[in-house]
Amino acid sequence: MPKFIIERDIPGAGALTAQELQAISQTSCGVLRNMGPSIQWQESYVTDNKVYCIYIAPNAETIREHAQQGGFPANSVVEIKRMIDPTTAE
Repeated sequence: MPKFIIERDIPGAGALTAQELQAISQTSCGVLRNMGPSIQWQESYVTDNKVYCIYIAPNAETIREHAQQGGFPANSVVEIKRMIDPTTAE
C-alpha cells in the first residue's frame, strides 16, 4: 500500500505541550479507528510551525478525509516513491 508524507501548517506546533500533543494524537487515533484498517499512522515529526506525518493509505484522498474528519490541516500530501538512507551509498 502507498506511503505518504503529509505536511501540516500548525503555527506554534513546536511549543505544544505534551498534553496538547496527546489530545491531538487521541483525536487522530479516534478518526483512524472509525475509518478502518486501510489507513495507518506511522509517525510524525514536530517542528516549530509544521508537523510532518507518515501515513500508509490507499490514496491521497483517504489522507485528506482523515484530516477533514479530525479537523487537521493537510497542506501537502505527497506519495513516497522510495526510501533511501546512508546504506544506499554502499
